[in-house]
Amino acid sequence: MRFASLGSGSAGNCLAVQSGKTTLLLDCGFGLRETITRLARLKLEVEDLAGILLTHEHDDHAGSAFRLAAKFHIPIFATHGTFQALGGVPSGQEIHIIDSHTLFNVGDLQIQPYPVPHDAREPTQFVLGDGGVRLGVLTDAGSSTPHIESMLSGCQALVLECNHDLDMLLSSSYPRSLKQRISSKFGHLDNATSAALLSRLNNSKLQHLVGAHLSAQNNTPELVRSALSRILNCDESWIGIADQAAGFHWRQICT
Repeated sequence: MRFASLGSGSAGNCLAVQSGKTTLLLDCGFGLRETITRLARLKLEVEDLAGILLTHEHDDHAGSAFRLAAKFHIPIFATHGTFQALGGVPSGQEIHIIDSHTLFNVGDLQIQPYPVPHDAREPTQFVLGDGGVRLGVLTDAGSSTPHIESMLSGCQALVLECNHDLDMLLSSSYPRSLKQRISSKFGHLDNATSAALLSRLNNSKLQHLVGAHLSAQNNTPELVRSALSRILNCDESWIGIADQAAGFHWRQICT
């Protein structure tokens, strides 16, 4: 099982996960042509995709999902609330409404959704596995919960939101209302909160840790690596970063 990012940040998010003959996209927040171009960087073609999982309706996560799915006949999986927030279920497309607590399979991949606190209609994040290893993904959550931590504990790989440094955010030129939204319990995880969450997990099997959804204005990769590496007592260079422009290349999860 392996995973890669097409890009991560406020300008677009998309993660590719592959096991056996099955390749899924988790979110689809870039334009149609840009998505195809970024897939090609990973030696993927749109025809390789078995489905698109949507975490929520915000444009940087779902912007081109319906267009890509319609053009290339790709199934979309999301909660009822996410579909409703996107304007309902388009006719003629293969749509699967998922429950945020119910495991399901797509080809060689097992997908376990879980709910998160975020300012969206019915936001969901995912743990994906192949029966032997698990990849936990958490972005776009304003705070942690015991359920989130139980879902992510013991994973072999984690993609973990580190959206902002709180001091940088509060001293930024952002309007007060935007600062309050981002830093609220339904906003985005800051570095310190993500590090605290990480400290409460069982990380004994962890092979990969990638910081994701970094703010271009209110965070730096160096701050993310410093915060997370202190928890794991590892070298800062071991912490990966999902870049907005380039994402990150394939990472293999070993059994």
